[in-house]
Amino acid sequence: METDSFTQQSSDRQNRIQAFAFCLAVSIAFLFSIFFVVTNLSGSGQSHKITLDSRVNPNDASVSSLVRLPGIGISRAERIVAYRESFIKKFGSGPAFQNYNDLQKVKGIGPKTAQDIREWLKFD
Repeated sequence: METDSFTQQSSDRQNRIQAFAFCLAVSIAFLFSIFFVVTNLSGSGQSHKITLDSRVNPNDASVSSLVRLPGIGISRAERIVAYRESFIKKFGSGPAFQNYNDLQKVKGIGPKTAQDIREWLKFD
């Protein structure tokens, strides 16, 4: 009888230890989940500013390069390239754009847009 009681107590103790270990593992997993959710949500309210690796020269940039500029969509980028090509056909050689203000010659680009993208432009 005594060995049955001892065996029963050992089995109960082992079951409690296993239950405690399981609860501990689940709690740790839950805390890690909360940590990762909070760290991912903390940055979601921030606006992400577009950054460019290098400056863009509107005198030789492709449409895909010009589209990367803030406020320049596909239609504006295509108009810049079309203006540049017509300038070259009309005047031969030479840059179509000497500075960012010259971009205002393109339909759809006004002073504000030209001002907004000037830091991303280079003129060689």
